[in-house]
Formats: sequence, structure tokens, C-alpha cells
Amino acid sequence: MNLLRLLTSAGPLLWVLLALSLYVVYLAALRFQVLGRLSGNPDATIQRARATAAEEGAAAALAELDRAGVSTPAAAVLRAGLSRADRGSEAAVGAMNAAVLSEDARLYAGLGALGTAAQVGPLLGLLGTVIGMVRSFLVFSTTTSPTTAQLATGISEALVNTGAGLILAIVAYVARGALRARADRIAVGMEWVREELPGWLSRPAGRQVDFEFGSEPVARR
Repeated sequence: MNLLRLLTSAGPLLWVLLALSLYVVYLAALRFQVLGRLSGNPDATIQRARATAAEEGAAAALAELDRAGVSTPAAAVLRAGLSRADRGSEAAVGAMNAAVLSEDARLYAGLGALGTAAQVGPLLGLLGTVIGMVRSFLVFSTTTSPTTAQLATGISEALVNTGAGLILAIVAYVARGALRARADRIAVGMEWVREELPGWLSRPAGRQVDFEFGSEPVARR
């Protein structure tokens, strides 16, 4: 039995699984592309903004950030905080909290759909298995001595749908895990900015801090 005949014998439910598989692959590829654009290293941009804020104030740092044109989540949170810095630390923190929620939605978009596909795929495959086995047993009600070919039709439908559902679930789970891990790494940067910006704004002018993402700040005059 060739591949085309095998797919045809699997029944209409297989085409539903194939369509869902194409959607999973498309969504995963799209999300990897989006996260690739958002995963730029924020160190240089944040360091320039921090230095400018220490020397010239939050407004100058915001202008520097806008000139850089960086669209990473960490830069978005920093921009939100700097834009409200003139209203006090609490206003800046509130603006950054709102920005973090917005960026979280952008980072983790599509993961719920992949998780749903991973759960639905095996269930659809199981439904195809049941339909195939029912078809095989119906042969006995219409034929006293069913042939191997007659029984193989229902059995092949059952097994092909089961395999397709499992493949769909594996691909969706792996893609979801990889995307979540990448999104978590990006989210660390914006969380760091949210925690550190109030401290930058409260430092006396002219006092600079050497910054490197993931390390402790070192003050110098």
C-alpha cells in the first residue's frame, strides 16, 4: 500500500489532523520569528539610557532611548518608566508594571493555542482509532467470512489516525516548550529593568553605575 492510498484509507478525520498540524507549524514558525526580533541584547541600550539619566535626567534618557529605536520588551518597560519619572517613583513603577503586562502578552502569545493543539491532537487520533475499529467490526455484521483486505481498511484507519495525533501532539509540545523558554529569557531583561530603574532615578546626579545585564551594579564617581 503506497502512502497516498494509506492516507486516503485513513478517512476524513486524518485531513482534520493534517490541517491542524499545518496550523501548528505555521504558528510555531511565526512565533519563533517574532521572538527572534524581540530577543536583541538590551545591555548597550539600557547602559546608555542609564548613563544619560544619571548625567542629564530622565527626559534626556527617554530621548536617547527614542533615538535608538529599540523595540525589545526591556526597552519598552524602560521607556514607560522614564516617561513617568517626572511624576515620582510610584508613577514610574506603575507605568512599568502596565508595560510588563502588555509585553508579557506579546511574548507569550500563541502558547495557549499550541498547548490546546497538543491536547486535542491525541484525542482526535483516538477518535479516529475508535471509528476505524468500529468499521472493522462492522465487516463481521455484513460478511460471514471477511477477507484480510476488508479488515485492514478499518485497522489502517485506526492506526494512521493514532499516529497522526501523536505526531501532532509531540510537535506542538516541543514547539511550545522552546517558545516558552525563549520568552522567559527575554522577560528576565524587562523584569530587571523594572526592579532597577527606581534606583537609577534616585541616585544623585553625576554618580554613575557600571551596568552589565545579569551582574551586580558597581557604583563609581
